[in-house]
Amino acid sequence: MITIIAAVAKNGAIGFENKLIYWLPNDLKRFKQLTTGHTVVMGRKTFESLPKGALPNRRNIVLSRRKGNFEGCDAFTSLSKALENCKDEEIFIIGGESIYKEAMKHADRLCLTEIDDVPAQADTFFPEIGDEWQETQREEHETDERHAHRYAFVEYVRRANATE
Repeated sequence: MITIIAAVAKNGAIGFENKLIYWLPNDLKRFKQLTTGHTVVMGRKTFESLPKGALPNRRNIVLSRRKGNFEGCDAFTSLSKALENCKDEEIFIIGGESIYKEAMKHADRLCLTEIDDVPAQADTFFPEIGDEWQETQREEHETDERHAHRYAFVEYVRRANATE
């Protein structure tokens, strides 16, 4: 199964200057819970944005057209080559923008944190969710002392009759 996982603002914003726009502890906890023990696939810039490098207790795959030292990671030059090397693995696509766009046609599921806000600044965006996706689960959360914005954990699956 290929799952795309992201935190997305109302306008589709996901990042600014190679950083997450929102700090949502419950989103980070959910991300860790869902991805631990599985394979995570990311672009080079996403890897470079990770504060401690490769994510622990996961197979980390970095996609990059240029050679680099991605310590603790497998590296591939394309998403298709990476997916060919992930037989029988549960895969989570974790960003960035161009990787999300390319992965949409391969994904079976979207696990999104939809944030009820439009940020003042953003330079990376999640692709539009088309009619081929059906919402199957939604868990709403209000603001609290650790979360400045309302948000929802939302799961989408590809419709069985979806065509490209």
